[in-house]
Amino acid sequence: MDLHHPFVKEFPAHRETIRSLKLADGKFRAAFEEYHQLDDEICRIEEEVEFATDQQIDEMKFKRAKLKDALCAAVKKHEAALVH
Repeated sequence: MDLHHPFVKEFPAHRETIRSLKLADGKFRAAFEEYHQLDDEICRIEEEVEFATDQQIDEMKFKRAKLKDALCAAVKKHEAALVH
């Protein structure tokens, strides 16, 4: 079972936009890095390398989902701006 949820792997059609945003937008880059650090931490907990309470893991997963939503919205907004 694949526990990691890399953002680019989940949105491969947007690879170039993600790369461009990481280079050009510091806020996007910081959120992208936070998302991946959180994803790595969640994976270590799920693999029982590290430990957390159920509440802690739920909060981490919720935060990861919010970050993913924000990153996805930024990608879509950037792509929409390129079309117009």
